[in-house]
Amino acid sequence: MMAVTSSCKEGTKIAMDNGKYVRYTPEQVEALERLYHECPKPSSMRRQQLIRECPILSNIEPKQIKVWFQNRRCREKQRKEASRLQAVNRKLTAMNKLLMEENDRLQKQVSQLVYENSYFRQQTQNTTLATTDTSCESVVTSGQHHLTPQHPPRDASPAGLLSIAEETLTEFLSKATGTAVEWVQMPGMKPGPDSIGIVAISHGRSGVAARACGLVGLDPTRVAEILKDRPSWYRDCRAVDVINVLSTGNGGTIELLYMQLYAPTTLAPARDFWLLRYTSVMEDGSLVVCERSLNNTQNGPSMPPAANFVRAELLPSGYLIRPCEGGGSIIHIVDHMDLEPWSVPEVLRPLYESSTLLAQKTTMAALRHLRQISQEISQPNVTGWGRRPAALRALSQKLNKGFNEAVNGFADEGWSMLESDGVDDVTLLVNSSPSKMMGINLSYGNGFPSMGNAILCAKASMLLQNVPPAILLRFLREHRSEWADSGIDAYSAAAVKAGPCGLPVARGGSFGGQVILPLAHTIEHEEFMEVIKLENMGHYREDMIMPGDIFLLQLCSGVDENAVGTCAELTFAPIDASFSDDAPIIPSGFRIIPLDSGMDASSPNRTLDLASTLEVGAAGNRSTGDNSGRNGSTKSVMTIAFQFVYEIHLQENVATMARQYVRSIIASVQRVALALSPSNFGSHAGFRTPPGTPEAQTLARWICQSYRCYLGVELLEYEGSESILKTLWHHTDAVLCCSLKALPVFTFANQAGLDMLETTLVALQDISLEKIFDDNGRKALFAEFPQVMQQGFMCLQGGICLSSMGRPISYERAVAWKVVNDEENAHCICFMFVNWSFV
Repeated sequence: MMAVTSSCKEGTKIAMDNGKYVRYTPEQVEALERLYHECPKPSSMRRQQLIRECPILSNIEPKQIKVWFQNRRCREKQRKEASRLQAVNRKLTAMNKLLMEENDRLQKQVSQLVYENSYFRQQTQNTTLATTDTSCESVVTSGQHHLTPQHPPRDASPAGLLSIAEETLTEFLSKATGTAVEWVQMPGMKPGPDSIGIVAISHGRSGVAARACGLVGLDPTRVAEILKDRPSWYRDCRAVDVINVLSTGNGGTIELLYMQLYAPTTLAPARDFWLLRYTSVMEDGSLVVCERSLNNTQNGPSMPPAANFVRAELLPSGYLIRPCEGGGSIIHIVDHMDLEPWSVPEVLRPLYESSTLLAQKTTMAALRHLRQISQEISQPNVTGWGRRPAALRALSQKLNKGFNEAVNGFADEGWSMLESDGVDDVTLLVNSSPSKMMGINLSYGNGFPSMGNAILCAKASMLLQNVPPAILLRFLREHRSEWADSGIDAYSAAAVKAGPCGLPVARGGSFGGQVILPLAHTIEHEEFMEVIKLENMGHYREDMIMPGDIFLLQLCSGVDENAVGTCAELTFAPIDASFSDDAPIIPSGFRIIPLDSGMDASSPNRTLDLASTLEVGAAGNRSTGDNSGRNGSTKSVMTIAFQFVYEIHLQENVATMARQYVRSIIASVQRVALALSPSNFGSHAGFRTPPGTPEAQTLARWICQSYRCYLGVELLEYEGSESILKTLWHHTDAVLCCSLKALPVFTFANQAGLDMLETTLVALQDISLEKIFDDNGRKALFAEFPQVMQQGFMCLQGGICLSSMGRPISYERAVAWKVVNDEENAHCICFMFVNWSFV
């Protein structure tokens, strides 16, 4: 018998008939390795071809070649697994070091708090004694030991700037690794090997502050280089200008910077900073980049105020970057700002007083960007549309920057405001500067060009109540027709030569968006980019320069309901099939920012948790106020900006059309937000369903009673104190009700049902029963459907159905039964899909 080895360690040996193992010659190994890199898993025919084409392998049997390739693949798999485990081990070691340092810092903080508590007790006792003492001289003398020494004089000279820089370094390190700030763990962040790092926010400190510690797979010098380029990763940063650079005697560098930040909404002015940045290397080899604002109290150089900007203050902040054993860096980030909240309307002040929002938009954004760069270097793969990750990241930045420019409308970029029509809800800006218009003319797939010599931006902001940004934004993305069908006259749209740069518009048109190319997800799936094909169902004349199909490059972020304080954005811009990396982008879109800091403690899934908002029992209806108290009333501000390319002589018509378009979008968003708000799900506010539909609690009771009546078993197992609706809502199988019509549509679904159909309660009624089945499924369904009305139920074998997004879903079996009301009249048909999953 021929002995054949499958050992991965003996991959360089061949098995002969006599049972002895003989090593491959170096030439044979070299030839096989070369072939392996060309084709790691050759077929039987390919292996025989290899032997014929390579004479040096002619004395090896095809079976032995097969074994060699098996062993080689095994070794490669083991090598990759060993490399992965080593990387995980390095990360765990670094994380353990971080946690130990954090533990030491917390112990120091506890010791300091104990000392301060003892000191204040003693001071209280001394004050009590002093009230009975006729001489207070001793009390005054004892207080002199606690006076803070005066700072040495400073000025704009190199020595003065170095003095400011050294002080900034000391204060920054006391925040990064010391106890100068009382840090508390950011809500929703759990440290671990798969987390972004250890993230904390300040407690009881002036301004807003956030700190993060993490591990990145880049060397310290590269990390510092990336973080200094703030506009590349901080989406709110408009520009950073280096005004002056000085070298210090200790090998460090002092830079004077002027930085501008975009305003996140149309309701507040932008911010700017006059900064000193100090880069130095510490004795232990750590690299430090620290910054602070320069102001009049420091007698340093000054920068005059800029029009339309509010001068904010950056308190000592920066980056402590230490080399990590085995490669990479351990980084400590501190951001501490005073954003001058007095300068904005009171309702917006939480945006400028939230350390959580600062952590999400700045501190954690820096860590995510570093990890994204590290991943791109280690895995330089080509993703969607033939783009590398770096190119897609650049497209993402262009979309975001273009939207920020539209929201802010700076005069130095060529924007000027049009007169209002008497209602100040929508602001119109126009821009016809050559730099803005250069190269904006696009060509679409049908050959029609988009011509124009000016851009009009229509923008507005609105306050939203009690609807989480992530859920609202997800709805806007998935159900574009709910807000995009504005009904604007097609001729007005045609006058622009192309529709709004976000969407075309037409009377009677309905726009269905189909994701044809998912391009990329960033690290931790914080945002994703995709290409959308919009199918215009309206009709256009041949002289209208508007395509029937338009492609959008779309960027979506902040859709994670579990993230705390996250800004949700949906931005999009028209593109053509030959879209290049340097093509101009004119984006439009939505931005939703949470305002309430109290939302951190509430449940992120509250708007979809019907069981907590639709309870109608013996105690009566749940009131809106009750619901708000339970779930936490949330506020957010939504900013909308749409850009239109047009010919300058048509400005008046385009302005009228743009106002109507944006106002129609505002009305649609308000309607959707109201429907998604949990306060409107209670019976007091009115459950948003067609007339004649019972309250959810009553419907849940009818569903369970009918199931027990027709199938002879209980549908739910619930305790007496648990409401039927709550138990049904959290049932693991998908339960959906459809109407008794010629074309049944869904009227109710539990949480699993909504997840399966990838929809919301508002959009559920737009989905028909036949839409979720393929041809075979529809035939089987309609063949068995009469059974439901005759015997009250039917059972369907396992199969495949489709979600509202077109994703295939497998299910083990399905049950349908007739739901009857208290008068025993048929009310609807209920379906239950058991053990479903996305294919």
